[in-house]
Amino acid sequence: MRDFGLRNQVTRAAVSIASNIAEGSERESKAEFIRFLRIAKASCEECRTQLYIADMVGYMPHDRFSEIDKLAHSVSKRIGALIKYLKSSPQPATRNQ
Repeated sequence: MRDFGLRNQVTRAAVSIASNIAEGSERESKAEFIRFLRIAKASCEECRTQLYIADMVGYMPHDRFSEIDKLAHSVSKRIGALIKYLKSSPQPATRNQ
C-alpha cells in the first residue's frame, strides 16, 4: 500500500482487534469481555473499510484486497459468534473459586 497514513490506520485497526480480545479476556466479568469483543469487532470492520478505500483508490491489487477482505470478514463473523455464545452461556465461576 503506497499511502503510509492509510497503511498506518489499517495497522492500528488490526492491532486493536487482537489487543481488545486479549484485554477483554482478562476482565472480571463476561459482560466486560463481551464489551471488548464488540470493540474488537468494530475495529475489524474499520480495518475492512480502510482496505476497501485502499482498493478503490488503487493502492493495492484487487485480488489481494479480496483475499484479505475475506479473511477479515471471517474474523468478524467468528468474533460475532463468540459474542453470541457468551451471551447465551451461564456466567462461569471466577478464577478464585
